[in-house]
Amino acid sequence: MNAVPAPWTDRPVEVGLVGAGPWARAMHARVLAAGPETRLAAVWARRTDAAREAAAPYAAHVAASFEELLDRCEAVAFAVPPAVQAELAPLAAKRGKAVLLEKPLGPDLSAARRVADAVAEAGVVSQLVLTKRYHPATRAFLGAARSFEATGARSCYLHGAFLGGEFATGWRLEHGALLDLGPHLLDLLDASVGPITGIRATGDPRRWTELTCTHENGAVSQASLSGAVAVPHALTRVELFGPDQPLVYDTAGIDHEECWPVLRHDFATAVRTGTPTPVDARRGLYLQGLLDRVTYD
Repeated sequence: MNAVPAPWTDRPVEVGLVGAGPWARAMHARVLAAGPETRLAAVWARRTDAAREAAAPYAAHVAASFEELLDRCEAVAFAVPPAVQAELAPLAAKRGKAVLLEKPLGPDLSAARRVADAVAEAGVVSQLVLTKRYHPATRAFLGAARSFEATGARSCYLHGAFLGGEFATGWRLEHGALLDLGPHLLDLLDASVGPITGIRATGDPRRWTELTCTHENGAVSQASLSGAVAVPHALTRVELFGPDQPLVYDTAGIDHEECWPVLRHDFATAVRTGTPTPVDARRGLYLQGLLDRVTYD
């Protein structure tokens, strides 16, 4: 029996990229252009020279406007600050474009809700760039966690990008680690321990934040967040505790390059089949709702 061809085999998904900053160049443009599931069709940014620089290595079209970008693609990837994404993503959804969204969906809960509502009303495919979700090690950990009776957990997401360099961008420095790193870690805790029902915080979002989460099943978890510590490399670690030996997830030994082909494959398959992805705009809104409920002691 012949194998069923992948839904994008003959026609890669034509993706337009909004944004031309460091993350757009380092990840979005490079990954979307690598194919075979997708093709980087066009790039638009408010700075035309930056868009030209991002598009040039892949011979992608440089769009003169956001509207022109929408005319040249069937899906749109966003690599812009949350406020810009919240402004433009609903317009793309209303034009019937699938959307590849960054986290957080918006700068606040109301903006995130506008994005998620627009996606739902248009009935388009959406997917979040929660990077770690696409690594095989993460999927293996979450699979094991489904049968692990956790009574407590501790976790951290630490890096030093806010100390300087091209990723110390304005919105990250303004809002700190809670808005930038919080969605990643809360997503992992919520998925591995159980739905989060409450969050208390201490510390300073711009330097170090400590979260204590209560979960629907009665478990309690803790999360440390900082983008302003001089660690040798970014560190994400989750430890689940219960009646069995601890279940540990640690990114120290994984190659993050393994995330991108999975992300691209999942997105292209969802677009071509019209199948919703589990890590979509609804998940993004849920995570933003958790962030909105954080209260500082």
